[in-house]
Amino acid sequence: MREYLLTLCVTAAVTYLLTGPVRKFAIVAGAMPEIRARDVHREPTPRLGGIAMFFGLCAGLLVADHLTNLSEVFEKSNEPRALLSGAALIWLIGVLDDKFEIDALIKLGGQMIAAGVMVMQGLTILWLPIPGVGSVALTQWQGTLLTVALVVITINAVNFVDGLDGLASGMVCIAAAAFFLYAYRIWYSYGVEAAAPATLFAAILMGMCIGFLPHNMHPARIFMGDSGSMLIGLVLAAGAISITGQVDPDALKLFVGSEKAAVHQTVPVYIPLLLPLTIIAVPTADLVLAIVRRTWRGQSPFAADRGHLHHRLLEIGHSHSRAVLIMYFWSALIAFGALAYSVNSASMWIVLGIVILSAVGLALLLLPRFTPRAPRWAEHLMPPRYRRGSAVAEPEAEPAQDGGSEEERAPVAAGVAGPHGATALNRRNAGTSR
Repeated sequence: MREYLLTLCVTAAVTYLLTGPVRKFAIVAGAMPEIRARDVHREPTPRLGGIAMFFGLCAGLLVADHLTNLSEVFEKSNEPRALLSGAALIWLIGVLDDKFEIDALIKLGGQMIAAGVMVMQGLTILWLPIPGVGSVALTQWQGTLLTVALVVITINAVNFVDGLDGLASGMVCIAAAAFFLYAYRIWYSYGVEAAAPATLFAAILMGMCIGFLPHNMHPARIFMGDSGSMLIGLVLAAGAISITGQVDPDALKLFVGSEKAAVHQTVPVYIPLLLPLTIIAVPTADLVLAIVRRTWRGQSPFAADRGHLHHRLLEIGHSHSRAVLIMYFWSALIAFGALAYSVNSASMWIVLGIVILSAVGLALLLLPRFTPRAPRWAEHLMPPRYRRGSAVAEPEAEPAQDGGSEEERAPVAAGVAGPHGATALNRRNAGTSR
């Protein structure tokens, strides 16, 4: 655990320290959108935050390669190199898009190529656990298609949820934390070495998000852009693919009695974590509701409206920061609730706890005017907006964080839900990536 924590801290530190210089570089390079009439931010905000996140990823992998225990991951598996290859490609495409706004089809093709590069180096789904059946082996073509689809869908899901300051990086960090605990349990509790790469990927992903968040919290000083959102989406997908397709339930049946029992035990967390619905769940729900809502009104699914989840939170009176925190809450409830259920699916206390927390979440949704304040002894540790008597006013009911209008956001929903499962959209068609 100490080596994982060291890797996480190094990744977070490198990402945090590089984000400031990257912001200055983005300003000099002109990688920042102009202020438009419909924008919320009051000054041009640079993109290219993904540059710092990518170098944080590289630093984490480099440190892990020189640690006593984690170095075995690099010796026994080619998955870290596969991740780095795919991440470098998707990051380069994101940087070009942040600066030049490349065509949507080029981005989609780049996402598929990055996934294909990882598949060629062994990071692919080999089998799937099916409840009541056991592990089902996939053919090479089936595994490749499923892997590519999962990578593309996850990348675009993260891009889709990147609509408010700190939202995407925070939600991915929450998902990565729950994923890390699950993979670490499989690795050290059951002794399944195939879970070691996924555990490492989750630790590094947490470090990338934690290091970037202080610069991206409202009001954001820099946006991660496509170079960041596509990168963390790919890392999240890589960890899910690694443990979903590489960890054989046969290795777990020694601990739970049979293969079917092993599959049954792992499925509750495979569904929300490894497909990986902990980050896709919220934007996917938003996507489905948008399509149903527009179709019910007789509109095209591409028609613009202001019915997205974060828009609704802002419209009922929640501030920008509180809307983000509420989205964090629901993401954490899904991720850690599924994690707890996977540990002991027979416990009614877990189900009861999830129900109670869901009720708390619903109550928070109905209290938009409630303003939390930090205790006086802790005020010096908190941002100014949470201090008593603070003159910092936070704007209420903001329509959108990054200047992306609904006319820009609507095609994202339809694109992700299209016949190909997901699509990459350029800046003119998707305002969700900064």
